[in-house]
Amino acid sequence: MAYRALTEEEINILDDNGCWAEDWSNITVSDDFAPKYMHRVVLYGEVQLGGFTKNVEVSPGFFKHSGISNATLRNVTLGDDCLIENIGSYINNYTIGNDCYISNVSTIETTEGATYGQGNLISVLNEVGDGNIILFDGLNSQIAALMIKHNRDKEFWAAMRRLISEDIKTTTPDRGTIGDGVKIVNSKEITNTIIGDECEVSGAARLSDVTILSSPNATVYIGTGVICENSIINHGSSLINSVKMQDCFVGEACKISNGFTASQSIFFANCFMSNGEACAAFCGPFTASHHKSSLLIGAQFSFYNAGSATNFSNHAYKMGPLHWGVLERGTKTASGAYLLMPATIGTFSVCFGKLMHHPDTRNLPFSYLIAYGDTMYLSPGRNITTVGLYRDIRKWPKRDVRPQGAQKSIVNFDWLSPFSVGEIVKGKKILEDLQAASGEDVSTYNFHEYVIKASSLQKGIKYYDIALHIYMGAVLKRVLKRDPELTPPDTETGLGDWNDLSGLLLPDSEEERIVSDIKDGSLDTIDDILDRFKDINDHYRQYQWAWTYRLILDYYHLQELTTENVATVREDYVQARRTWIAEIRKDAEKEYKMGDVDPEVLENFVSQLDHEVEFEN
Repeated sequence: MAYRALTEEEINILDDNGCWAEDWSNITVSDDFAPKYMHRVVLYGEVQLGGFTKNVEVSPGFFKHSGISNATLRNVTLGDDCLIENIGSYINNYTIGNDCYISNVSTIETTEGATYGQGNLISVLNEVGDGNIILFDGLNSQIAALMIKHNRDKEFWAAMRRLISEDIKTTTPDRGTIGDGVKIVNSKEITNTIIGDECEVSGAARLSDVTILSSPNATVYIGTGVICENSIINHGSSLINSVKMQDCFVGEACKISNGFTASQSIFFANCFMSNGEACAAFCGPFTASHHKSSLLIGAQFSFYNAGSATNFSNHAYKMGPLHWGVLERGTKTASGAYLLMPATIGTFSVCFGKLMHHPDTRNLPFSYLIAYGDTMYLSPGRNITTVGLYRDIRKWPKRDVRPQGAQKSIVNFDWLSPFSVGEIVKGKKILEDLQAASGEDVSTYNFHEYVIKASSLQKGIKYYDIALHIYMGAVLKRVLKRDPELTPPDTETGLGDWNDLSGLLLPDSEEERIVSDIKDGSLDTIDDILDRFKDINDHYRQYQWAWTYRLILDYYHLQELTTENVATVREDYVQARRTWIAEIRKDAEKEYKMGDVDPEVLENFVSQLDHEVEFEN
């Protein structure tokens, strides 16, 4: 925008309206500037003012003309058609965009040494350890997971520090900025804060060294009583009702509310936090906590619903509308028992209010762990055939409310993938080896410190086989649709172990390649790293086919896949799906008999199961 000096006439009008300037020659304005819309304004330093040609909607149906009244401005650049009124102290060192409404605010200021939350080093997973996450506006769940997993690699960390530092230098402004269409009302202190387009701040107590990445299609809302310091808030998120947050990163479309307190924690993609507390927590995509007595501390979560140490009642609802979720890659089941899944950092369970670490159970996924007195009973694979898992497989994709263009973190929703199925294969072998070592005539088996009933072990093998048949058949069906000739995989990428990089499912070899390429400079910018993540995700089906092709050959003891072999895999797939649905139906009917579910809820759920035959072909 071009600015010009004030005319003598304009200065006289401003003076008559109770305005004063330290030096009128330092005040420049746009051609559309109209001095009659400024009253009782004090100007210090260099101030650039836009035009006042429009009305501003301050409340639905209530319009005021743009202008400035009862305010002190120092070193401020103001865009067109803003309404600024009743600033208790001052606005100092700020650039403000077009069409903004700022009213009843105490202070908006940029001070020396402002970081806007960028470059802040925090310690996640270990609240008293060395910093392992660098906050910056380009952070996503994959980069965060990579930094934590490889934080002891000094060469990798030095490279990441350099890349992030360079990224921050290119994006950080010289002073605080407020974007276009921003609304800031009834708030106290806003210091060293970048506020993106269309953001609304209403009643906030304090924002200090914060970056708010708001945009017209993914606005951010900061509500009453919020205190946020040294943090970054991403597109489509909201902080409301006295949230207190320090040294945190909030990803896309997260909802933080009702007095939730967080420090040195990171939240990604559709997290929901209310009432409780987080400290040094890595909350990956779809982590939820809504009890006052919930404390997420020093652990990594995703697709996770935190219960309460005093209240497990909500987790009893598996078919009804109050169902809170079984977790695809998280920890707790809808019934309050523990769902043992492969986890990136470790495996945790809650048994009668106690948090326990179970590193030995990594390779028995989808299992229940239940304590009776001092004895821990393990039910392998039990959760594969529950109502809760069935509902969650379908609900998580529908709950991704991130708009297009605001999906920084990659989220793969496959519940059966080379990552989870690889653990199923290991789990099945563990059970078969236990059975072979102890025989089939014993009543229980011992696995480390846990007891597995004979009936549970046999069912576990059955459940794992069901999952394997469903997975192999589904992948084969998808490949045949795009390649009826069933061409063998043309790549070895995907063979071997797979990882879950906080939402991105990828071969371990690809993760190691990323780390190596960062260290040697092949990936030389943050955008290069993000592009590599996207490329891996774009090739997920190709890598999955390479892994699954080898699995099918090994499982069926084949040298190659023939038409006859394909027919066998398909028959097993159809039979496994039907058995799976029948088991889920039994679980639903069992819950109904407990009296917790209305008849129409059961009928609707069973009707949904009846339609599963449509997905066999």
